Amino acid sequence: MADLDLLHFEQLKQEVQAEYLKNHHPSFDDISKWKGIDIIYFQEDLRRKAKGNISEKSFYTYFKSNPTTKLPRIDMLNLLSMYVDYQSWYDFKRKNLFANEIISENDNSAENEVEGEEILELVEINNETNVQKTEEKSIENNILQNNNIENQKHIEKSTNEVKKKKNLIFNFYTHFKEFIWLGISAILLAMVLVLIFWQRIFATEYSFTFIDADRNTKITDEIEIKVLKENETPLQYNLENGKDFVYQTQSKTLKMVVNSPFYKKDTIIRTLDPARTKEVIELEPDVYSQTLFYYSTNDINKKREELDKIISNSALIYQVYDNYGVETLNKDTYIGLVTTPTTSLKNFKMIETKVSPETKKIILIKFKIQQDENK
Repeated sequence: MADLDLLHFEQLKQEVQAEYLKNHHPSFDDISKWKGIDIIYFQEDLRRKAKGNISEKSFYTYFKSNPTTKLPRIDMLNLLSMYVDYQSWYDFKRKNLFANEIISENDNSAENEVEGEEILELVEINNETNVQKTEEKSIENNILQNNNIENQKHIEKSTNEVKKKKNLIFNFYTHFKEFIWLGISAILLAMVLVLIFWQRIFATEYSFTFIDADRNTKITDEIEIKVLKENETPLQYNLENGKDFVYQTQSKTLKMVVNSPFYKKDTIIRTLDPARTKEVIELEPDVYSQTLFYYSTNDINKKREELDKIISNSALIYQVYDNYGVETLNKDTYIGLVTTPTTSLKNFKMIETKVSPETKKIILIKFKIQQDENK
């Protein structure tokens, strides 16, 4: 039955491909060769027609391998079946039966009932066996308990006098050792705590606020900070949503490299003063990066010409995917992607841009379209 289901799934993929090709023209007719923007447009059409979505990871898992060696979950099978105008996965198989294939709605329920009866019988047998073992063990414990009580009384009578003499010496010695170990433990614990919290106890906390040098407003974009220390690996911090950078140190100076997608990279050196623990630092905007992001996400129908002017014809353009994949796009494909109105553009994220000092045009673009599998 599993082999037949895999054959049915191959049939379903062919019908999904044929349905999409009715109104779309991807890079390749073969669905197993789709990637990048083709997958995004297919997801849009699937949401529009079947009111559901499959993730990019699921698409690569079940459509890229041909033939498929395992079936998707039933909810994905039902969604794809509805996309090609069937009521469900079961309805698709029923209307595309192979020779001598029979599908019965009662097969699964009958198998479940038989398995349920067998499990119930095993549970009852195990319960009876456990009750018998418990009763036998209880009888043995009672016998052993009675014997122990008699032996204990005999031993207590013969050793009571000896114990009374030794108890005083033993108790004094035990308590003396406990006090010694308690004192040593307290001293060691205090030393460890001082070593662990030495930095926090004697360090000063400094707070840095980053603002836009042109607009004099607080920066809410993501900021990457690397604190540089002599003879040490840099410490990296990431700020989001306009948070201040808070740093504790005993040092008198602080050297850090500040980088943000829409601001120029800068190395900042500060002389620290415990009397001035809050500072404001200005970052110079990267005009090209901000302009590119604006043209890629606003006034889409009017910005094709502006994008064509600021992007070099030989620019390297990369789209980064969640599954560690990277796709290279040419200039025209990128402009077409960011100026085509789709719901995917609301998840557009600029990662990096570079500008040629000679031509003043953008020569590198790295971006990502976040995927949301819950939608």
